[in-house]
Amino acid sequence: MDTNLAQKAISAAVCGNWKEALELNKKILQLEPKDTDALNRIARAHAELGNIKEARKVSQDTLKIDPYNSIAKKCVEKWKKLRKSDARLSIEATGGCFIEEPGKTKIVPLLNTGSDGIIAKLDSGDEVNLNPHGHRIAVSTKDGGYIGRLPDDISSKIRQLVKLGKVYQTLIKSIEGKAVKVFIKEIASSEKAGDIPSFTSERIEYVAFTSPELVHKKNSPTGESDDLVEEI
Repeated sequence: MDTNLAQKAISAAVCGNWKEALELNKKILQLEPKDTDALNRIARAHAELGNIKEARKVSQDTLKIDPYNSIAKKCVEKWKKLRKSDARLSIEATGGCFIEEPGKTKIVPLLNTGSDGIIAKLDSGDEVNLNPHGHRIAVSTKDGGYIGRLPDDISSKIRQLVKLGKVYQTLIKSIEGKAVKVFIKEIASSEKAGDIPSFTSERIEYVAFTSPELVHKKNSPTGESDDLVEEI
């Protein structure tokens, strides 16, 4: 495989240049007709250019070469749910958008996810909206389609910080069936918000452990107990 050509194809896709990505991957196939990575990229390019039927066909061809190819299997299932009217060009996030920054970014699994039709149209990197409703925050597509909602604790924190002047960007991080995760990033703050972090680090829970040599019997000269302490 021409690694330089493959890298150019990937870069074109990351920048949203789908026509260029399509042509570059076709050149790879001329050299390696069974390159499943190139086939998967061709299928994605066709989908982004609005040709869902051709995208599905390419993914099915990929499965003939590699029946266990997880990307192709996922795409075939996804595109079965799309209609021609659902075809659209999407804006792909650049690779740098998913760089994690302590206190400023967080990957969040959504609750109560929406319809299969809306989720099927999502791709990693798609920018989505945060919409406060009461004490909760819903996540929706740019055209208003409901995707899911944030957990209550995160909703509460973000609502408070938005009132103080913080601004967030939200991107689709991953889709696995009905499970959707978003990447939330603080992109602007204010003097009023000060140094308040948007997100705290995960707290590690420690389980107490009593080593066997410290377990004693209650009535022994050394104060040992007849009841053994069960290790956890």
